[in-house]
Amino acid sequence: MNIKNIAKKASALTVAAALLAGGAPQTFAKETQDYKKSYGFSHITRHDMLKIPEQQKSEQFKVPQFDPKTIKNIPSAKGYNKNGELIDLDVWDSWPLQNADGTVATYHGYNLVFALAGDPKDVDDTSIYLFYQKKGETSIDSWKNAGRVFKDSDKFTPDDPYLKYQTQEWSGSATLTKDGKVRLFYTAFSGTQYGKQTLTTAQVNFTQPDSDTLKIDGVEDHKSVFDGADGSVYQNVQQFIDEGNYSSGDNHTLRDPHYVEDHGRKYLVFEANTGTKTGYQGEDSLFNRAYYGGSKQFFRGESSKLLQGANKKNASLANGALGIIELNKDYTLKKVMKPLIASNTVTDEIERANLFKMNGKWYLFTDSRGSKMTIDGIGAKDIYMLGYVSDSLTGPFKPLNKSGLVLHMDLDYNDITFTYSHFAVPQKKGDKVVITSYITNRGISNEHHATFAPSFLLKVKGSKTSVVKNSILEQGQLTVN
Repeated sequence: MNIKNIAKKASALTVAAALLAGGAPQTFAKETQDYKKSYGFSHITRHDMLKIPEQQKSEQFKVPQFDPKTIKNIPSAKGYNKNGELIDLDVWDSWPLQNADGTVATYHGYNLVFALAGDPKDVDDTSIYLFYQKKGETSIDSWKNAGRVFKDSDKFTPDDPYLKYQTQEWSGSATLTKDGKVRLFYTAFSGTQYGKQTLTTAQVNFTQPDSDTLKIDGVEDHKSVFDGADGSVYQNVQQFIDEGNYSSGDNHTLRDPHYVEDHGRKYLVFEANTGTKTGYQGEDSLFNRAYYGGSKQFFRGESSKLLQGANKKNASLANGALGIIELNKDYTLKKVMKPLIASNTVTDEIERANLFKMNGKWYLFTDSRGSKMTIDGIGAKDIYMLGYVSDSLTGPFKPLNKSGLVLHMDLDYNDITFTYSHFAVPQKKGDKVVITSYITNRGISNEHHATFAPSFLLKVKGSKTSVVKNSILEQGQLTVN
């Protein structure tokens, strides 16, 4: 047995001893050797992310600066507060009804957009509303509001073990099925269960009282799909609780289900955290060279700096992932698959998973905040859309623009032109996508509410992207062809 194998055996004995003593991986991490294990999927590496602070200075990546004088609240964004009073709503994360290929679908002559909305003075008021607009119209004034998708009683679905605990409705996606039905996917959030999140689906039904009106006519087949299962592939809420829940500094995510099809098979891509068999969190992860990228020399320098710096704890807890599951024909869970990409040691939160095929390649996008990252040179105000490209649905994924940077924004949180939840909408032809988002944060102004941001164009060609100059569109605009 050579010296290297002897060391590995000794390390294994140390691990075994720690486990027998009731220890956790964190307690013996400093005893283990450096290792390299990718778990069979792609990673957002520290080497790539460290390119971003310099790269983001380029106009190629900057979210356009919008004129605050032109920003309007959505005129139809009205609802009722808990006292039954009619109020103007904040509207933030939104997503269009899409075809199976990701392009915008038309339902009975309308574009449909689902959006999170609520009382600006009540941060717990988060529900999904349905906005609709006649195809071909683009003005923010043309969006009509069909109201809340779900009634409060809809969560009490017979025999569903999770939905009855739902306290808020969080982001997702929607697809137009082959038989012309609207199938919604969203996140059931439970504030009474330490923020438990469950991927959920329902068919949304409509009636048309007249040629200018769509009315929600209830939901059916409302059911939970996936909640993390046993925690081996994706962290579940019980693991989060066992780690110490909110007091531990950990962040549990299992949300933003995004529907995609490939060769007739149905999938959901979503935000999550890695599980015990896919590279779990903990100090031991700080020794995995796969998370660092670059050369061995880079790994030695970066790991040493990380282990001795202020970001050590947050990096040890960072295990964000964009996960994927396969669905049966009835939209129930068929197969739990390993993540498409993960961000161990970089960030615990990569949001709004968005995947589609365009010009022969698969593009995977995600949103993230600098305040959640552990990379030198990235600050609390930095907001990003990151992107990755592959020749197949399941990867391997390589970073766009050599780092993964697609969009950058660093306005103050209280600026009414602050945008987030950037979402790429593929068009039916060409090499450009429409970027939607929301503008203005919740509750920062009595006059300016969170609303649809002006859309703009992003050129996507091969492994490169760039913001198209002078391409600002109407607020909430979805298509250009």
